[in-house]
Amino acid sequence: MPVFEVCGNDYDKAITVEAAGARHVFDSFECAIHAMAPICEHCGCKVVGHGVEVAGQFFCCAHCARQVTSATDIRDGVA
Repeated sequence: MPVFEVCGNDYDKAITVEAAGARHVFDSFECAIHAMAPICEHCGCKVVGHGVEVAGQFFCCAHCARQVTSATDIRDGVA
């Protein structure tokens, strides 16, 4: 049985996530988010949804991106 990255548990209900050429093993989506989700550069929350990326920095929303960057044309992904 695999050993999970975040908690160290090992049992037969593994979740395997492949990202950027690396394979990760977790026991829950919560642990996968904890270990892999980017953190908003402004407010520090985990970016679980689409978020916003500006010049290689991740933000949870356009508002947070505007607080940190000089870009003015940042918008959330809504029509």
